[in-house]
Amino acid sequence: MGKTKHAGPMKLDKKWDPSLWAGKVPLGLGKVKPKHIRDTLKVALENRDNLGYAYRILTQGVCDGCALGVSGLQDQTLAGPHLCTTRLNVLRLNTMPAIDPKWLDDVEELRKLDSTELRKLGRIPYPLSRKPGEKRFTRISWDDALNRIAAKIKAIDPKQLAFYLTARGITNEVYYTAAKVARFLGTNNIDNASRICHSPSKTALKRSLGIGASSCNYQDWIGTDVLVFWGSVAANNQPVSTKYMYAAKKAGTKIIMINPYREPAMENYWIPSIPESALFGTQIVDDVFQVNIGGDIAFMNGVMKHWFEMEKERPGSAIDHAFIANHTNGFAELKEHVEQLNWNDIVKSAGLSKERILEFAKLLANSRSGVFIWSMGLTQHRFATDNISQVANLALLQGFIGRKHCGVMPIRGHSGVQGSGEMGADPFVLPGGDFEPEHKKRIEAIWGFHIPDWQGDTVGQMLENVLLPDDHERKVRLFYTSGGNFLETMPDPAFIQRVLENVELRVHQDIIFNTSTLVDAKEEVIVLPAMTRYEQPGGGTSTSTERMVYFSPEIKGPRIEEARAEWDIYIELAKRVDPERAHLIDFQTAQQIRDEIAVANPNYDGIQHLKNRGDVFQWGGAWLCEGGVCPTPDGRGNLLPIDLPEFRRTEGHFYVTSRRGKQFNSMVYSETDPFNGADRYDVIMNETDGKKLNIRNGESIVVYNQYGTFQGRACFGDTQTGNIAVYWPEGNMLLPKGVYETHAKIPEYNTTVIVEKAESFHAQKDRRYLEKRVEELELEAN
Repeated sequence: MGKTKHAGPMKLDKKWDPSLWAGKVPLGLGKVKPKHIRDTLKVALENRDNLGYAYRILTQGVCDGCALGVSGLQDQTLAGPHLCTTRLNVLRLNTMPAIDPKWLDDVEELRKLDSTELRKLGRIPYPLSRKPGEKRFTRISWDDALNRIAAKIKAIDPKQLAFYLTARGITNEVYYTAAKVARFLGTNNIDNASRICHSPSKTALKRSLGIGASSCNYQDWIGTDVLVFWGSVAANNQPVSTKYMYAAKKAGTKIIMINPYREPAMENYWIPSIPESALFGTQIVDDVFQVNIGGDIAFMNGVMKHWFEMEKERPGSAIDHAFIANHTNGFAELKEHVEQLNWNDIVKSAGLSKERILEFAKLLANSRSGVFIWSMGLTQHRFATDNISQVANLALLQGFIGRKHCGVMPIRGHSGVQGSGEMGADPFVLPGGDFEPEHKKRIEAIWGFHIPDWQGDTVGQMLENVLLPDDHERKVRLFYTSGGNFLETMPDPAFIQRVLENVELRVHQDIIFNTSTLVDAKEEVIVLPAMTRYEQPGGGTSTSTERMVYFSPEIKGPRIEEARAEWDIYIELAKRVDPERAHLIDFQTAQQIRDEIAVANPNYDGIQHLKNRGDVFQWGGAWLCEGGVCPTPDGRGNLLPIDLPEFRRTEGHFYVTSRRGKQFNSMVYSETDPFNGADRYDVIMNETDGKKLNIRNGESIVVYNQYGTFQGRACFGDTQTGNIAVYWPEGNMLLPKGVYETHAKIPEYNTTVIVEKAESFHAQKDRRYLEKRVEELELEAN
């Protein structure tokens, strides 16, 4: 079956509609909301030394912020200019001059700064080295740096070498080269930033639908009957998407949010690129279903249980029988499983009444089309793959797959991260496919060398392997990371500190310092200055959430003299480790890399033709599984029975999840959340829960469990009772280390805690009391 091509940008209905306004007061005066004009002026001020270059990046480059994939100021969804504060905030990373060398002379002074302050110091100017006990970074040459790293690689077992790539503006060319170099050096220990955000999405969609990406486009939002955001605050993390939500509302789409917290950003938003919305705001969501943290599986089982009950009364009233019969497997097994579930168990786990679940079930049953969108609210759980397969179950039962205005979309938070696994920078996959023998053999023929047969480790496992005994073959001795700040992205920061200190040689390939860069290593820390995507000779490509592959050209501007293209650094290192086979890894240009990507990953056949600003193609066509035909062995989607997870809490305990504020990944841009006025140490909780504990709004409280203790302030908000949220990464000490999802190995970012008034907590003279409370939590966890 042929693939339908993307239709190209749509025109926005510009007729004003007061029924959608968030209020009648212009500019939202007096409300807690983002200050877009102020923030834009602030960005202009920050970039005043390189305004011309900043303007060229915005108008010529592909956004290195979120994964909506804006090329210049235009995208493929709606005609008209597109710009958001996320993109503006990261702009300074590309225009900053080099750090003043005086800062390199005293690491203790650097350690007094947080990551926000470190970021503002400027770019890494040249290769640096620091050994244990040394108080300063020493400038070294590129030859010296690469030779030291190469010597260490040759001295260790390949299983003791590990690579990690973040999503910091990294291009497909860099991901692909790193994936190839890792295997050239004999290791499958390579992972990327999607491990801790969307790895379960790919895993679940593969087993349910045979795909590893969004099945639809952003255009499908506009005009669909129902648009559901599951554990995703797109207005905060992908703010450009609010323009698509606005267009969807104008087209009559109902927008639903499923989240423990009624996110203010998803209820009312002032969209700066739309005059009507910029003045009066837009009411985005039509309804909110406040599930418990971890209650989504139960909620979706409840929806299906209602559907099957509706079908008994009136066959054909709730599900698409024709689609199910022609395009799915497992219907009978799923139906039997759901029907035997107990409503009391469903309601308790979901946190919503049977009647409330019925409202959502009827909404979907009465819709002819629907798009389901999710993010880390569904993925950062130890049962995350099951969460996503449940979403796929709902879509398959309604036939919301493979056609216009329908689909499933794991909305990405970082530019280009969709391409990381597709390029093979992942321990479970190679470019274009998994590690099946035939595919592995095909890639070996393209690359000209043997690929290791053993299973590589994920980033969490790599870090834990640092502390293995010295004689263990998988003890990580050299950890090479392109970007990334593990002290502020992984659970249990104290443990991560110990891990980083015990790596023998750590290599930080980056554009700026962060707190992880400053941690000692056993033998040496080497810091390598990388180019941004806009500096790389020959340009680069990135893949958006909707599978659009965009070309971003090299942009004329100032340069950090010794910074190098990241793909070139990997190549030069590999050639020094194994000069006799250097010809097998010797890319000279970015174009050569794209030419090989097109062969290694057939989905990317077309990337080799992307050479000019604005060049783009969409792999897979407008819809994956078009016409209901899935790329599974039998062409059918798989309906999977999903059990309710064991995620219990006793009276007085709370579910806790992590929340993002005004930040991009771990880079915090404001101490105040512009959507609810909270600061970074506020704990969002329901006022009813606060009253039960005699806690007042703004009062100092302590949140603790067997993993750690967090001291903050109560911030009353409209969250589901029994559920609280702490900001990430400030609250990471509460999260368990070494707890991973079974299939995708994503770390667990949700847990159970006790909340107490600070004065009560600190007044406990009998430590046995606190120990007993923690023991209760440990019993639950086990």
